[in-house]
Amino acid sequence: MAVDAAHPVPPSYPRRVGMDQVPPHVDKTLIRQAGITFSPEFLAAPHKFMADLHDKQPPLFYDVGMMGNAWQAIKHADALHILRNPEVFTNEGATPFPRDPDDYFYFIPQEIDPPHHRKYRNIVDPVFSPQGVLKLEGKIRALANALIDTFIAKGECEFAEDFGRPLPVTVFLDIMGLPQDMRDTFVSWAMDLLHSNNDRAVMQRAMDNITTYLKSAIAGKKAHPDDGVVSLIAHAAPGGVPLSDKEIFGFVCFLFIGGLDTVFATLNNIWLYLAQNPAKVAEMRADPDNINAQVEELLRVWSVTFSGRVLTRDYELRGVRLGKDDRITCILPACNFDPEVFPEPREVNFHRPRQTVLAFTVGVHSCMGAHLARLEIKIALQEWLKRIPEFSLKPGTQVEYRPGGVVGPEAVPLVWTA
Repeated sequence: MAVDAAHPVPPSYPRRVGMDQVPPHVDKTLIRQAGITFSPEFLAAPHKFMADLHDKQPPLFYDVGMMGNAWQAIKHADALHILRNPEVFTNEGATPFPRDPDDYFYFIPQEIDPPHHRKYRNIVDPVFSPQGVLKLEGKIRALANALIDTFIAKGECEFAEDFGRPLPVTVFLDIMGLPQDMRDTFVSWAMDLLHSNNDRAVMQRAMDNITTYLKSAIAGKKAHPDDGVVSLIAHAAPGGVPLSDKEIFGFVCFLFIGGLDTVFATLNNIWLYLAQNPAKVAEMRADPDNINAQVEELLRVWSVTFSGRVLTRDYELRGVRLGKDDRITCILPACNFDPEVFPEPREVNFHRPRQTVLAFTVGVHSCMGAHLARLEIKIALQEWLKRIPEFSLKPGTQVEYRPGGVVGPEAVPLVWTA
C-alpha cells in the first residue's frame, strides 16, 4: 500500500496475541502453538526444528503464542508468492519493533511498498550494489586477517566475539560513517531489541536509546557531511525534493538495526557447523574455485531470519482462507529446507542445481545488504581456511541460542593446533 513516509501515521492493523484473539475465519484445524523462536524445543536446535516443520505441520498454519498470532508459511513456492506480491501482502506495519505513536516513523524502505519503495532504494543502491561492495573487498580481507592475527597463535578463540561480530559490524559502521568505539554499545542495543524474548519494556528501552543516538548522529551529519551512508541519506533529495526528518530517521534507523546482527548470526552458525564437520572443511579447501556455490549452500542451510507481511484483503492461498489484516510470516529457514525444491534438504551439498535461496528474501523488499553479506562470508571463509584449516568446537561446549527473530548461537568457542 502506498503511504506518505514524510507524514507517517501508525497503521491500524491489530496485533493479536493468544487463543482468545484468533479471528473467526481461521480454520480451527490449522491452529497451532508451535513455539517458534522461543520454546525449549526450538532453542535446543533451531534449524532442525525448522526443517522438521515439513514433517510435523501443514504448509500453512496459524500459530498462536506470546510473539503474536500469525499465519506461518514454510513452503518455498508460497514464500516466493508472498514476498513478490506486495499489493496483497504489505510490509506496512509488519515490522514488530515498538515506536512512539506520537513520534511515529516508518522503517524505510522496508515498510514502504511500491510505487514509492524504489526512490529510497535508489539512494543507497550504488553503495550496496555488487559493484559497490566489491570496492570493499581489499578492506574486508585486511580486516579478516588482522582479526585472525590477534588469536591464531593462541590455538583458540571465542569466534562470536573475536571474529564473527567484529568483522561484519566493523565493516558496517565504516560504511555508515558511525564511530567504531561505540560498536559494543550499538550491538547491546540491537541484542535487546531483537533477542529480549518479546519483552516490550526491554525492546522499548533499546528503541529509545537507538532513537536518541541516531537523531543526534543525523544532526551531526547534516552539519558536517562525510562519505558515509548516514550522511548520504541526510542530504538526499530524490527528484529534487529533500527527504523529511521522518524519512531520514526511518531510513537510517532501519539500516542501523538490520546491519548489526544478521551477518554476525550467520557467521556463527556456519562456523559452528564447520567446527563439527571437518570433512566438509576438507571438501571446501580441496575445491576453492567452488566458493560461491559453497557460500550459497551454507546460506541455505544456515539462514537466520523471518519475513512478515500483513494481508491487505481477504485472500486464498493453498486452499486456505486468509483474512484482511491477518499477519503472515515466511519462515525463511524452513522454506530453504523444502524437499520439493531442495532434495535431501538437510544435507549440505556444494554441487546442488541452482535454486533461489531465501536467506535474504526476494522481491522488491529483498535485503539491501545481501551482496555485502555474501562477500563478507566468502572472504571470511577464504581467509580463515587458508590460515586455520583444521579447527573444532572446544570440548564440553554447550551451544545456546537466544529467543528472537535472528537465529544464531550465543557463543562458538573454537580450538586448533597452534
